[in-house]
Amino acid sequence: SDAVVCRIADTPSEDKEVGVLEIGPGIGTLTEALADRYKKVVSVEIDESLLPVLADTVGWRDNVTVVNADAMKLDLPGFVKEHFGDMKVCVCANLPYYITSPIIMKILECGPLFESVTVMIQKEVALRLASAPGSADYGAITLFASYLADVKKCFDVSPGNFLPQPKVTSAVIRMKPHKKPPVYVKDPENMQKIIKAAF
Repeated sequence: SDAVVCRIADTPSEDKEVGVLEIGPGIGTLTEALADRYKKVVSVEIDESLLPVLADTVGWRDNVTVVNADAMKLDLPGFVKEHFGDMKVCVCANLPYYITSPIIMKILECGPLFESVTVMIQKEVALRLASAPGSADYGAITLFASYLADVKKCFDVSPGNFLPQPKVTSAVIRMKPHKKPPVYVKDPENMQKIIKAAF
């Protein structure tokens, strides 16, 4: 629904001068809302069949660029420099379930490249990412995420807000990458192996 789209679009930043990297714009509903709010939006869409639709919905806007690419294969620091120059950049993404964890980790591993990362994902994944130590949802990805960012669950989105209706409830979370990690780790790769082994 429009209200949900607006609420998601409000989440990345209070600063209207930032750029937004959108991953998975689909038919451009959220893209339009982001373009109304922020200085520049660059949307990365992997599905070529959606490009004509996006050309219709947002192609006329001078502050939107649609790039046909696989976000998982992008060199994000290089891509951000090329499209946004020295602007502050936030990420906003409505992620399909199968790619959620890899893309979130890829984004967070860019460190302070992004001011904030707003993602709409399946609610159970959101709970895992934003859970507290000791809770049932706490797992390896919770630890990775909290090492790299401050994670906050913002609100749930019921299936009735979408057509066609998905079978699951979604949730929007906002992550603010740490300027520097909360703990000093001598060998981050080794830490990842230990965390994976622990769970």
